[in-house]
Amino acid sequence: MTKLKKGFIHIYTGNGKGKTTAALGLALRAAGAGLKSYIAQFMKEYPYSELNSLKILSDFITIEQFCGDEFVYKKQLPDAIEIKKASEGLETAKSQMLSENYDLIILDEVLVSIYFKLLTVEQIMEFINMKPATVELILTGRYCPEVLYEKADLVTEMQERKHYYSIGITSRKGIES
Repeated sequence: MTKLKKGFIHIYTGNGKGKTTAALGLALRAAGAGLKSYIAQFMKEYPYSELNSLKILSDFITIEQFCGDEFVYKKQLPDAIEIKKASEGLETAKSQMLSENYDLIILDEVLVSIYFKLLTVEQIMEFINMKPATVELILTGRYCPEVLYEKADLVTEMQERKHYYSIGITSRKGIES
């Protein structure tokens, strides 16, 4: 298996669209170079279209979903079941990261999971501190805690300047879902 000499920590955050898309693009690029990626999606139990596409690249990219986001729309905090699913998902991702089977680990929407109290900053700091030197780690989601910026080697903030959601356009299959 191809290995990176040094793995860095990326954060893709901000209120703009494109955080998950950027992370998936990096996994696609890595696959083209023979690198393997593991993607843990938090707050996403919906059958997003990328799940279908990534089946084609399953020799190089593994993706799993952990916990939902229904509580957000209900304007509630997550219940104990969702918190447990998120924690178990993080443990699964940690196990995959330490397995030496993957070059990239993507924790998609993990930052917003902290904001909604599914996970804690301490859990994510522990995860980061366990990262092997040759693994690239990507964290995505809105509301990144300041302390995580300090741990990152690369931070990209997506800024929304204009979005068609504001005129009532909803999620479109293949573009947003």
